[in-house]
Amino acid sequence: MYMRRCLVGLTFCICYLASYLTNKYVLSILKFTYPTLFQGWQTLIGGLLLHVSWKLGWAEINCSSRSAVLTWLPASVLFVGVIYAGSRALSRLAIPVFLTLHNVAEVITCGHQKCFRKEKTSPAKICSALFLLAAAGCLPFNDSQFDPDGYFWAVIHLFCVGAYKILQKSQKPNALSDIDQQYLNYLFSVVLLACASHPTGDLLGVLDFPFLYFYRFHGSCCASGFLGFFLMLSTVKLKSLMAPGQCAAWIFFAKPPAQRTRRGLAGFLRAEGLLSPGRGDSRAAAGEPSPGLRSALLGRWKEESTAGETLLLPVSRRTLPGGSLGCC
Repeated sequence: MYMRRCLVGLTFCICYLASYLTNKYVLSILKFTYPTLFQGWQTLIGGLLLHVSWKLGWAEINCSSRSAVLTWLPASVLFVGVIYAGSRALSRLAIPVFLTLHNVAEVITCGHQKCFRKEKTSPAKICSALFLLAAAGCLPFNDSQFDPDGYFWAVIHLFCVGAYKILQKSQKPNALSDIDQQYLNYLFSVVLLACASHPTGDLLGVLDFPFLYFYRFHGSCCASGFLGFFLMLSTVKLKSLMAPGQCAAWIFFAKPPAQRTRRGLAGFLRAEGLLSPGRGDSRAAAGEPSPGLRSALLGRWKEESTAGETLLLPVSRRTLPGGSLGCC
């Protein structure tokens, strides 16, 4: 049993790390800033995989109660806000900055439990929430590449996360399982994001995206969809096997590797001349590509287009610098 818990925890950490790095690569390196399409794609893949798992008997889904489904709809709306605002924020902020702001959602849930539900809260938890709030409050004054839009969307993201957790905890026991809730989230997100893609301009704007037919873009988008699904499954499994304190510990352990790996990735790109270092290395931390990276990618794309070759052909590391990025 102990080894099983450790295996689930390690799987969660790997999926957490890989998911954030893949999303950061698509959003900041390739600059695919069309959140309704990107998040709609991820939720579509997650919903399809979960539906197939249900049909094959690998997962149990029971959404037959209409009242339970209708009660959960506000949480599904918040889920759309979480992924949309999170995508907008992550495209502009470094991963450590984004995760620090994301953690402030715990302050919202802790404050709601203390002030509104009158639950007994330990002093350690209150101190932890205050430290999280102080850390997030100091960020704008110490960020040499302060991006108002990035922080704006991060604040919306953390409020949506906090409200989502509050609604999730207020649900009646045995009304909907975690898998049921996520299945409804996927369905609602696909419909809402698909309807919003045209009014937001993403549906037509994506036609001007320079890497639309680039195989690294296709591979990264597929990887992000599958990694998001496996991250959801590992999170549900983690909650079912461990106490809330143990789950929080695994989530805490998953975040520092994401930050360190991000620095390693940025260092590799700078060494290859593909990432421009800025003041205090914050531009590199934010994942902004140098002109060399984008010109190399565009040059290769134009070469293949001129030669009439398909863009799905493999590209060697000699012809395109930074060939290892496709696995991020």
